[in-house]
Amino acid sequence: MKAVALALGLILLASYATSAARTEATVPFRPGETLTYDVSWATFLAAGTVVMTVTGKKPSLDSMAYDIVADARPAPLLARLYSLYYKLDTLLDVYSLLPQRGSLYTEEGNRHRLKTTRFDRTARKAFFEDQSTTTVRADFPIAPSTLDALSSLYVLRTVPLKAGLHVTMPVSHDGSNYKLAIDVAPAERIKTLLGEIAAWKVIPVVTDDKGQPVGKNLAMWISNDARRYPIKIHAELEVGSFDLVLREAR
Repeated sequence: MKAVALALGLILLASYATSAARTEATVPFRPGETLTYDVSWATFLAAGTVVMTVTGKKPSLDSMAYDIVADARPAPLLARLYSLYYKLDTLLDVYSLLPQRGSLYTEEGNRHRLKTTRFDRTARKAFFEDQSTTTVRADFPIAPSTLDALSSLYVLRTVPLKAGLHVTMPVSHDGSNYKLAIDVAPAERIKTLLGEIAAWKVIPVVTDDKGQPVGKNLAMWISNDARRYPIKIHAELEVGSFDLVLREAR
């Protein structure tokens, strides 16, 4: 029995040592980072504001995770016409840079909705829940490196970008799997309220699980300095063309 106890102790000690030896992935962001964007939509030059914040770093699922939140609100004029609010969040593991859980909360008029995705990396499954007037649940297989929508942006910031680089990322959103393919074009200078900023032009192409494209003319610009801020994001959707331009970074 003593030999068994000793063996178990050695196994636990080795396991602890392996866990303790883990090092956090190097990232260009930090807890407290807050990025504020002005949103233009169609003919509205000031349609709203998006604020993306790394609210902190906290214990989660026997690990540590960055708690990242993105809030989107309409400008006062549009808010008087129709009440809108969107909140996207993710828990991004500090070691693997894979999301543990992500959610999207929306308020559109009197309708409130919460969509949550939980990732089980061991089972290679995502567990999706859609809560509104009713609750719908589903689970489906995922690739080992699957991200969610918000975490994909922050993980992209960790990639050493250069012209000609091609990157693909599996992404789960709204209970479905997508493929995000990214091509990097030469750096450009983008005008913002912070001044002109040199940024890599990143061209994303999103396809669904049937290979059909989602959205069109997507583009983003990521600063080519050590901070790798997303400077500008452009998207053409069914409801019109959107541009997010960085107004403040702290």
